[in-house]
Amino acid sequence: MKSSVLIAGAGLAGSEAAWQCARRGVPVELYEMRPVRSTPAHQTADFAELVCSNSLKSESENTAPWLLKEEMRRMDSLLLRIARECAVPAGHALAVDRTVFSQRVTEAISSEPLIRVRREEITQVPGDQITVIATGPLTSDALSAEIARLSSSPGDDPHLYFFDSISPIVEADSIDMAKVYLAARYDKGSADYINCPMTKEDYERFLDALLSAQSVEERDWEKLNYFEGCLPIEEIARRGRDTLRFGPMKPVGLKDPKTGRIPYAAVQLRQENLRADSYNLVGFQNHLKFGEQARVLRLIPGLENARFLRYGQIHRNTYINSPALLSETLQMKAHPQILFAGQICGVEGYVESIATGMLAGVFAVGLFTSTQPFSPPRATALGSLIHYVTHADAKKFQPANITFDLLPPLENKVRDRKERHRLQCELALQNLDHWILQTAPQTAQTA
Repeated sequence: MKSSVLIAGAGLAGSEAAWQCARRGVPVELYEMRPVRSTPAHQTADFAELVCSNSLKSESENTAPWLLKEEMRRMDSLLLRIARECAVPAGHALAVDRTVFSQRVTEAISSEPLIRVRREEITQVPGDQITVIATGPLTSDALSAEIARLSSSPGDDPHLYFFDSISPIVEADSIDMAKVYLAARYDKGSADYINCPMTKEDYERFLDALLSAQSVEERDWEKLNYFEGCLPIEEIARRGRDTLRFGPMKPVGLKDPKTGRIPYAAVQLRQENLRADSYNLVGFQNHLKFGEQARVLRLIPGLENARFLRYGQIHRNTYINSPALLSETLQMKAHPQILFAGQICGVEGYVESIATGMLAGVFAVGLFTSTQPFSPPRATALGSLIHYVTHADAKKFQPANITFDLLPPLENKVRDRKERHRLQCELALQNLDHWILQTAPQTAQTA
């Protein structure tokens, strides 16, 4: 066995896994193929680049995303710590300046003496080294073929996939501020979102233009299998004329101070960086041609003269059939020295990717030190996320975000939803603290 852990991929999961190994005294070889080879979605060579949006979900206490982040904070997640340092105003959500975030993660990882960064593509997995594969949904063809070789019987394909979308970004000074207003939905948190209110006429005009807009041509080999949590807006619109008003254009809780009324529909813009010179259109990922995007999106009140820094895009996300391939410690059943983390193992979302990277790092340390690793308790958000990834129906496996539906129900029924979630969070954190003590020094926080 070699004297270091190999980690393939310096995205969210790989960077966190490398950090968790190093802070426990275990040397790491961290491979990142960018900038030698890029991907269809990445724009830089920095580690932990956020591709789709800049939001790490709700910070409201006793929500499922908050619980997962709170568990990760108790385990001293590097990336969550950096995220808080790079936060931009986003109401009750944790959103970051994605450029600063990636730069700081790169600096922290590159300056860690126990982490050796290798800017090259890894195409083969060594058989004599503990390896964490965290190459994400855009894993190279060569490594994908290697994963298939390791994980499948002849004729089987271990890879599943879905299509993910990216929201457009506009320059702040191209927004007509006379037509918009600042507010947070239901007044949760500070009023950090720019809201573009629509009348019924505005909405119908926008919807008609959207439904008639020309999409990017589908390649013959592509079956556009979308992730339900990140559908393109034109796909949502095709499900009914009011579906957008109950989705990304939901106006509920967004009273317009100019009229004192809630608009018929609303488009929200979230600050993209610390300079506040750009905003992304929340939930407006799409698969339209760029010229069509400009035409349709400029029908939104306040965006008539919008200058787009980035248009919406779509990319294919590949992940493995984890229930068939992985154990509860993210190890391959057939090759226990190989672990998977991040979106490639079938989680969806930035925080979920960081979480599995953190656990894979902890599990890899256990293997490296000959201490048998074991998963967090099922009552925790971390444990429930891993349980889903490794126990879902292998024939119908789909990526998952963290939700209370993944956690086991309370022994005693509680009708009030808020109180039920509060009790689930309380129980989860108690279980996590006990697990941290059980698994010390692998998981206990260091000074």
